[in-house]
Amino acid sequence: MVKIVSTFDNLLLKGIRSGQIPNRTADARKWFRQNAKKVKTTPSSLIREDRDRLVSRTTLGKMYFFFYDPKHKKKLPYYDTFPCIFKIGNYKDGMLAINLHYLPLPLRAKLMDALYDLATNEKYDENTRLRITYDILKGASKYRFFKPCIKRYLNSHVKSKFISIEASEWDIALFLGTEAFEKANKQKVWRDTRNK
Repeated sequence: MVKIVSTFDNLLLKGIRSGQIPNRTADARKWFRQNAKKVKTTPSSLIREDRDRLVSRTTLGKMYFFFYDPKHKKKLPYYDTFPCIFKIGNYKDGMLAINLHYLPLPLRAKLMDALYDLATNEKYDENTRLRITYDILKGASKYRFFKPCIKRYLNSHVKSKFISIEASEWDIALFLGTEAFEKANKQKVWRDTRNK
């Protein structure tokens, strides 16, 4: 059986061969972000390529992709059907998360650089997560870009399993260009974000 090499595996291997260790330095983060922007992929292909990463449950402080169909989509001016989130809270019927797709790439990078301070360790392995809550985010100005990203997701409207993203791959995931906005293009969404 032929193993499908995922987008993440390809970029990680290319980065390591170039001497870039993910998340360890600002230069390495910049390298992975620039190279991830060049990758042409779709949400469906990520789900197809990364079946071994699919999980049914989420953990606070971890990053995930998933398909979502909002309950009140008719009332929303726009929404993302393939969020890229860090889970920050639990509800009986869902979760609270920051969806990084709502930020333009430069602000996404600034927020992520600040969030690295909340990592539980510097190994950036499968055990690494962010010690992140809504109160922590609103309590420091360096996290101010999170506000337009706060979203509540209902379990009953999640339409796929979750793709779990390892900490070593966070910078790749941020810049893959998998935003799937409905009712507005990403330029309109990002313009609104800047205004907020």
